[in-house]
Amino acid sequence: MRRTSGSAALGLVLLSLLGCGDRPEEKVAKVQPATSAQEAGKPVGGDWLLIHSLSDPEQLNPLTSNDAAASSILQYIFQSLLTRDPRTLELVPLIAGRPVISADKLSYTFTIRRDVHFQDGRPLTGEDVLFSIKAIKCPLVNAPFLRVYFNSVVDANLLDDFTIRFTIKEPYFLNESVLGGIDVLPRHYYDPDNLLKDMSVADLDRPAEQQPDSVKRFADNFNKNYSRNPMGSGPYKMASWKTGREIELVRDAKYWGYGKEGVDQPYIDRHKYRIINNMDAALVTLKSGSLDEMGLTPIQHVRGTSSARFKSEFQKYEYFAPNYSYLGWNNNHPIFGDKRVRRAMTYFTNRQQMVKSILFGLGQVVEGPIYFFRPEYDKTLLSYPFDPNKGLELLREAGWADTDGDGVLDKVINGQKIPFRFEIKVNSGNTTRKSVALTLQDELRKHGIAASVREIDWTIFLGDVKARKFDAIILGWAMSVSEPDAYQVWHSSQADNRGSNHIGYKNARVDQILEAYRREFDAHKRVELYREFQRILSDEQPYTFLFVGKSVAAVQQRIRGIEVFPSGIRAIDWWVPKSAQRYIQEPTLN
Repeated sequence: MRRTSGSAALGLVLLSLLGCGDRPEEKVAKVQPATSAQEAGKPVGGDWLLIHSLSDPEQLNPLTSNDAAASSILQYIFQSLLTRDPRTLELVPLIAGRPVISADKLSYTFTIRRDVHFQDGRPLTGEDVLFSIKAIKCPLVNAPFLRVYFNSVVDANLLDDFTIRFTIKEPYFLNESVLGGIDVLPRHYYDPDNLLKDMSVADLDRPAEQQPDSVKRFADNFNKNYSRNPMGSGPYKMASWKTGREIELVRDAKYWGYGKEGVDQPYIDRHKYRIINNMDAALVTLKSGSLDEMGLTPIQHVRGTSSARFKSEFQKYEYFAPNYSYLGWNNNHPIFGDKRVRRAMTYFTNRQQMVKSILFGLGQVVEGPIYFFRPEYDKTLLSYPFDPNKGLELLREAGWADTDGDGVLDKVINGQKIPFRFEIKVNSGNTTRKSVALTLQDELRKHGIAASVREIDWTIFLGDVKARKFDAIILGWAMSVSEPDAYQVWHSSQADNRGSNHIGYKNARVDQILEAYRREFDAHKRVELYREFQRILSDEQPYTFLFVGKSVAAVQQRIRGIEVFPSGIRAIDWWVPKSAQRYIQEPTLN
C-alpha cells in the first residue's frame, strides 16, 4: 500500500508560478484541429503533458519511497519482471516470462528477456535482479513497508546470466505477484562499489546489528544519495526536479521497448509535474492553459467546471479510485488507548453528511481497509451511524467526565488528570481533509472535547507520521484492486521501526489471521479469514474509516487514448494528433 495525499498527484507548491501563464522554457506551437479521422485515431509521438501535483514527493528512491506522489512518477522510470494487464488485472510478462513454480510453491524461477537495457544503455541482466532483491532484504535499507512482502524469501541464485531462482521458506499465495513485481534496479548505478557482491540473500536476512561494515556502507549510501536521481529501464528518464516548482520526465529516445509486443508504448515526449499547493490556484492554472491534467475537488467538479468554455477545452473522467481516507488514532496515546474512546469518536463523526456536504455526494462511506469491489470486503459490517449520545455513553463508561467544570472532559490516567484535548494533523493543500477535521472539531466541542486542527507540509507531515509524533491524523491508503494483503499496515510487527502500522495497533488474533491468510491458497478460505479480520477492526476502531471518494480528472481535449481502468487512468497510453500538438520537443536527453 502507498499513502495518498488525496489528489491525483501529490506535491508541494510555490504559488508564484501559478496561473500566470509564464512558460519561458516552453516552445509553444499553434494548435490546429485534427485534419482527418485517420490522424485523430492513430497514436503518434510528440507533445508534452503538464500534470498537477499537490506537493513534492517525499523522495524518488524506488525502494524507500512510500507515498503516492513518488509512485505516480516512478512507474514511468522503473519496470518489473511481470506486470498486470490494466483491463483484466492478469499477470503478464514484461522484463521476464511467467515463472516456473515448484509443486510445493517453494521455488520460483524467472527467465529474463535479453533485449532489455537501462536508460544509460547498460544491459539488464540477472545480476540486477539479484541486486534488487538483496537491496530489499537488507535490514539497513529504509524500506520496512516493502520488505514485509518478501518475508518468505530466504535466498536467490543465478542459474545463468538471465535466469534467477528464488527460494521460499513457506508458501505465500501472492509470491508470483510479489516477486514478479520487483522494480529492477541497475546494480552498477545503485551499488557502484559492488558492496553486496559477496552477500547472499540469506546473509541479508539476518538482523541489522549482525551485518558487516560493507553492508552498512552500502545502506548508508543507498538511503542518502538516491532520493532525487532515479534511473531504471522504463520509457521515461528523470530530467529535473525544481523543488516546490516542477518535476520533469523526458521520453527515452533509446527505450528498449519501442515496437515490442506486450510492452507499453510511450507517446508523450515530456511529463511535467507542476507543483501547486492550492487547489483553487491549480484550477486557475488549468483554465489558463498552463496545465493539461489535474484531479478536481468535489466542489470544483460540481461548481467550477461546468461552463461551456471549460467543456469545450477539457474532458472530465469520474471513477471510484482504489483508496480510502481515514482518521487514525494514535493507539499509544493516553486518550486513544481505550477502544471505547475510539468507538465514541466514530459515533461523533458524521460520515454520511461529510460525503454529502464535503464530497457533494461523490463518495461512499466504508467500514474497513479492503476495496469494496473486492469479494474480501465484508458488506455486513456494522456501519457506525452518527450518534453523539451513543458516543457520550461510551465515554462515560470509559470514565470521562468534566470534574472541574471547565467545559472539557477529563479522566485520571496513570495517576494524572488528563483533559480530553488532542490535535488532528492534516497535510496542507488538501481541502477535503481539512474540512473533515474542522467539521469533527466543531461537533466534538459540543460534547466537551477540545480538538485542534493543524495543517502541515506533506513531507514534514510524513516525517511526523513515521516518527509517531501525532495524536490523530487524517490520511489515506491506496488499496489493491487485485488480491489484498493487509499485513503491511495492520500486523503488530509493523508498529515498530517506522513501519506502516503508524498508529501502533496490536492484536494477537489479527496477527494470526494475517499470517494464516498469506499461507492460504484457497480463495474462499481467504475471504472468510478477512471477514473475521474486518469484524475485529470494526469492534476496536483503531481507525475511523471515512470514505472512498470518487476521483474526477480533468484532461485537455487534445489528448487521446484516455481510458478508465479498474485502478484508474494512466498517462502512458496518452497521445496527441500531430496537428493538435502544442509543445515542440527539445532534444531528448541521452
